[in-house]
Amino acid sequence: MKKSALVLSMSLFFAAGSIAAEDEEFFTVTLKDPATGESAGTVKIEESEYGLVFTPALSGLEAGGHGFHVHENPSCDSAMKDGKKVPAGAAGSHMDPEKTGQHGYPWADNSHMGDLPILLVDDEGNASHPVLAPRLSLEDVKDKALMVHQGGDNYSDAPEKLGGGGARALCGVIGA
Repeated sequence: MKKSALVLSMSLFFAAGSIAAEDEEFFTVTLKDPATGESAGTVKIEESEYGLVFTPALSGLEAGGHGFHVHENPSCDSAMKDGKKVPAGAAGSHMDPEKTGQHGYPWADNSHMGDLPILLVDDEGNASHPVLAPRLSLEDVKDKALMVHQGGDNYSDAPEKLGGGGARALCGVIGA
């Protein structure tokens, strides 16, 4: 009897641990320069009743707006594209599970799910203002890459594809 009580207790303990591991309340993602591996800080991602909140604690960036996206693959490795090495290219494209093929506003139903509000960087090179992604949940972004681009984002494919954000400046894997 004591043996079965011990087995039952241990089973419940391990089951509770695996359930807790599956029910993440938030992710903290370290973002690094994909060319140098140097850390620029972290972004905390957590659920709210309105969608996901991304709270950056980043430094060393150029002042102004930066494209901010969830990319489809959990990798920040370089990859070859058109014969050129692209830092963080293995992260793939913006997350687009519905295959819309459209870059757009974070709240628009007809655009990439990975399109986030622009990341604002102050004159000292710090980003600390949270942004809201109303269509996303933690489950959607787990095992994806979080990317900050060098330039801004106009939430359109015109005049430049993917909002004109430019090169990949920072990358981190969500849930790693």
